[in-house]
Amino acid sequence: MRKSFLSRWQRSFAAGLAITLPALLTLAAVKWLFGTIASVTDLLLFFLPKSLTHQGLVYANDGNGPVYWYWSLAALALAFVLISIVGLLARYYIGKRIIKWFDHTMMQLPLLNKFYAAIKQINEAFAGNKNSFKTVVLVEFPCAGSHSVGFITSEDQGDVQQKSGKNLIGVFIPTTPNPTSGFLILVPPEKVTKLDMSVAEGIKYIVSLGSIAPELPAPGPQPLIKA
Repeated sequence: MRKSFLSRWQRSFAAGLAITLPALLTLAAVKWLFGTIASVTDLLLFFLPKSLTHQGLVYANDGNGPVYWYWSLAALALAFVLISIVGLLARYYIGKRIIKWFDHTMMQLPLLNKFYAAIKQINEAFAGNKNSFKTVVLVEFPCAGSHSVGFITSEDQGDVQQKSGKNLIGVFIPTTPNPTSGFLILVPPEKVTKLDMSVAEGIKYIVSLGSIAPELPAPGPQPLIKA
């Protein structure tokens, strides 16, 4: 009787865990992402007294502790507004002059200019390449006979392509289940097989350890064969 009760409880717990785990992980991911972004956007509230925005009143004009969640949400909304304004100004002459002056100033700062230049180059590379991380491919990796799913990062390898004398394509192979790290490989175009997966489907396939594969499209109507 006892063994039967424990068996039923284990089955119920496993079923409940399978149902609630995706929701719990999603909420945890949203909370982590919101907290990470808020740690930066909260700086936009510098013009408000901490006694208003922070928890734990210590002095009349000071606060101690984390920022109230609704103020973090307001800071995030303010960040979206400011970024939109910058994008709007960048379309006009005055905005382009301001951005050029800001770039020049950042490039004159010791140490910071190295980080700023590197990040700017990476951003421009992805923004200017329409195929970056938009095409899911299958390549032979890490050895002959084995295949991995990856994403095209660039079809122009510059100096690497010139010195090697070969036409090469950059492919990023994410690790699983953590797709934020991986390997960059350079392969000839004939060794790359483009898949019909979307980027979201490709990431889902990698994160799920290959257990969630996109469904194949339904076959179209077959033409009638006349005798």
